[in-house]
This record gives sequence, C-alpha cells and structure tokens, in this order.
Amino acid sequence: MKSALLVFLGGGLGSLVRYWVSLIFKYQVDTKLDIYGTLTVNVLGSLIIGLLMGWFLKSETPNPNLQLLLIVGFCGGFTTFSTFSSENMSLLKNNLYTEFLLYGLGSLLLGILAVFIGILVIKKGF
Repeated sequence: MKSALLVFLGGGLGSLVRYWVSLIFKYQVDTKLDIYGTLTVNVLGSLIIGLLMGWFLKSETPNPNLQLLLIVGFCGGFTTFSTFSSENMSLLKNNLYTEFLLYGLGSLLLGILAVFIGILVIKKGF
C-alpha cells in the first residue's frame, strides 16, 4: 500500500507540473501548434529520468521508495505518451505530414538522448 501511495503522490505532482508547463506554452509562447508543451515535458522528463537513474545507479544504497516516488510517480505523471499520440493523430488529420515526422521522430530521438545525457551527467559528475 505504501508503494501505491508513493506512486500516487508523485504522479499527482508530476501531472500538476505538466499542466503548468502546458499553460506557459498556451499563454506565453506565440505558436499555432500545441505540440511544444508536450515535447518540452517529454524531453525534460526524459532528462530527469536519466539524471535520477544515474543518481540511483551511483548510490551505494538506492532508496526504492524514492525511486517509486520520483521515477515511476513524478516522471510518469509529468511525461505524457497519450497526449503525444493524440497530437500526432491531429497533425496527420490536418495533413501536416512534415510536422508529424519531425515531431514524432524528434520526440523519440530527443527523449532517448536526454535520458543518455542525464545518466552521463551523473556518472561523469559534470
């Protein structure tokens, strides 16, 4: 039960932060596409996951409760594959094929790169 509560709390906080980021893009950034907020949280979330993974791997006594709270909970709530998928369908529906390819492939590549950079930063101590 404790594990479920940790994931619940972290997920709620991550979802709230994701919502705030989407509001920043909605009201502060002049753009016609809604994809930039999702791209930002997914890449930033990937970087955070990489940093956390590197930190937990480097730790001599990793805390499984903290891993549940931060990686599974917070990062799981912060990043959003369902919104990413929905936005890709919207791009296809609107015949924005170039944007679809750039957003889809860019999100995938940037996400993987961000996790790698996060782990590398922690391992190398930058």
